[in-house]
Amino acid sequence: MILPLFLSPPNPCTKFSSTRRLLQRSNANNALPNARMRLHDDLLINGYYTTRLWIGTPPQRFALIVDTGSSVTYVPCSSCEQCGRHQDPKFQPDLSSTYQSVKCNIDCNCDDEKQQCVYERQYAEMSTSSGVLGEDIISFGNLSALAPQRAVFGCENMETGDLYSQHADGIMGLGRGDLSIVDHLVDKGVINDSFSLCYGGMGIGGGAMVLGGISPPSNMVFSQSDPVRSPYYNIDLKEIHVAGKPLPLNPTVFDGKHGTILDSGTTYAYLPEAAFVSFKDAIMKELHSLKPIRGPDPNYNDICFSGAGSDISQLSSSFPAVEMVFGNGQKLLLSPENYLFRHSKVHGAYCLGIFQNGKDPTTLLGGIVVRNTLVLYDRENSKIGFWKTNCSELWERLHVDGAPPPAPSSSNGNNSNTEMPPSMAPGYQKHYGLPDEKKIGKITFEMMLNVNYSDLKLHISELAESIAQELGINISQVRQVLYWNAMQVYILNSMEKGNASYIEWAVVPSGSADCISNVTALSIIARVAEYHMHLPDTFGSYHLINWEIKASAKRTWWQQHFLLVVLASAVTFIFGLLAFGIWFIWRHRQRALNPYKPVDAVVTEQELQPL
Repeated sequence: MILPLFLSPPNPCTKFSSTRRLLQRSNANNALPNARMRLHDDLLINGYYTTRLWIGTPPQRFALIVDTGSSVTYVPCSSCEQCGRHQDPKFQPDLSSTYQSVKCNIDCNCDDEKQQCVYERQYAEMSTSSGVLGEDIISFGNLSALAPQRAVFGCENMETGDLYSQHADGIMGLGRGDLSIVDHLVDKGVINDSFSLCYGGMGIGGGAMVLGGISPPSNMVFSQSDPVRSPYYNIDLKEIHVAGKPLPLNPTVFDGKHGTILDSGTTYAYLPEAAFVSFKDAIMKELHSLKPIRGPDPNYNDICFSGAGSDISQLSSSFPAVEMVFGNGQKLLLSPENYLFRHSKVHGAYCLGIFQNGKDPTTLLGGIVVRNTLVLYDRENSKIGFWKTNCSELWERLHVDGAPPPAPSSSNGNNSNTEMPPSMAPGYQKHYGLPDEKKIGKITFEMMLNVNYSDLKLHISELAESIAQELGINISQVRQVLYWNAMQVYILNSMEKGNASYIEWAVVPSGSADCISNVTALSIIARVAEYHMHLPDTFGSYHLINWEIKASAKRTWWQQHFLLVVLASAVTFIFGLLAFGIWFIWRHRQRALNPYKPVDAVVTEQELQPL
């Protein structure tokens, strides 16, 4: 999926406020916290990168596309009948005790009834999103030093195009504007006026982001970014060098219309016509040992080459280095992974990820240009920094004290979605109260599934099997494996709740086990409550409503010793049967040796032997 910018005049209600920025400068040097967050998915496989946000009390989780070209954060609302089926359940305002709608006022666009503030966004590929504005507590995950904050976001009532069909739930708008989540946090004085993004490299995916300030590395390359020049994040690009040679272009070619824009929601890069033709010709002149081939999609005239091999680390020996030169003379080195993408049908082949931007004179740089690059959006000082690094090892490379380990990434770009909800979020219990003396006999869970009840009823037994399977994975200790295998999952109740389904299920001991250990119970509860349990797509995602522990009932002497009594009886019966069989065989043999003769029976006369 590609989400380019919709290059239109900014909405008056989301215009950039220079007065606010001047007021915030006095806090620039304060030691404010920041929110470290993981990035998931892959730029070219999924078309975007996502992060996780939790909204409401108790928190409801969402996977949102990080987009510097959008100024609104929005998620599907439970009332939306024209929203697609996404990764997580729709946001349910009724389940959040801290949700408030934004009432109609002079600073927003209002609905027809003049009751609520509304928003509407349209993107270049003609997908749209519209809905009402709400305010609630937003949490940033358990890696964040920033406490949950109240912020305004969009609750979608309609979405079309790619927004309807995408797997991600919505958009996290990082652009400039009064509705931007960055502007909200800066206005409240809880973070410095900057944020950072770091995208994973080719074939890795994932990455990291930071809301708030960080200490820039000493060798970070900067470019000025003029907020008055454009409502989008722009850089002062003057030249492009290929293999050390500058392209024969007038520097003004990169300053047309909106200038040179950075947009994390766009996949590839797009140059004005003259710049693209010159760049393409310069690249092809340097490719001596590669063979031009057709692209993977016959509907597009992609420029592709074969013969480079599959080792990404060796691409620099086949493709030239590219440099972007800024107005201050600093240069950003682009490796081949910053302007190429893999050919999906030919092994060892690659295609140019930089295209002509039609007749639009704007230069649009998407995420491909900054793969494995930490990009610091220093809004406070109106500049953007670039630092080449391995984004999967960002925290270690920045030498941040107490930094969390990097998010694991897979070769196919499908990152594990095992990130925990925020430990500081309201209503979220990190420590679970378990009975100290009573034995645990049952753990009951109530939750909502993002699936129609009619579909759920057909797969209710499959759901129980999936839950049981999920509760038994990734357990390294043998003792816990035995405990978990000695339990069963039962579906107790289910019913329809609007577009979702309510379900109640329980974990109980099975066989001879009479209880669940506290350690094992804590592991089960934490796994479910912290959303580490992943169900098949058939059942969508779940929202935990409540869990309850029930002590095991005190058993009578007969119930406690039932198996022992049965076993002893069986052993006694077997030994008795064996003894009877031995006696019967012995008796039969005795009769064969000394047969019984009646008194009047005829006996053969025997000759007396001489003395």
